Amino acid sequence: MTYIKTAFKVLAGLLVSSASVGGWAQGEPQHLNTIQLSAGMHLIHAEVAQTAQEREIGLMFRRSMPVNDGMLFVFQRPGMQCFWMRNTLIPLSVAFIADDGSIVNLDEMQAQTENSHCSAKPVRYVLEMNQGWFEKRGIKAGMNLRGQPWSN
Repeated sequence: MTYIKTAFKVLAGLLVSSASVGGWAQGEPQHLNTIQLSAGMHLIHAEVAQTAQEREIGLMFRRSMPVNDGMLFVFQRPGMQCFWMRNTLIPLSVAFIADDGSIVNLDEMQAQTENSHCSAKPVRYVLEMNQGWFEKRGIKAGMNLRGQPWSN
């Protein structure tokens, strides 16, 4: 009987710890390390989502985001990247970015939708900003971003 109680306690502990992996509790926004990027003269403070779990959670559950803040999603290798907005409470603009920092394509995403927004070609980087951020600054496909990932 003691063995069963001990096994149950261990299992219960594992379930509780897996519910908050990496300090993230389901239903709460995650907060990741940031880097500084630039788009022309505009500075961006981007949280960096590098692991599968960080990318999956993304900007979910945030109620707002400062004007020049965003999230940079980093993938191991270029691929066709598609994003949706499940559990994302704020509308976002998304830039799909090539290895050299050039913007491949941009898209606008509505909050709490499951429509796919995909890169026009394989990319390793995706940057999400508040909706309209790129358009308001005249940033278009073909322009380059600068910062740590692109060493320029």
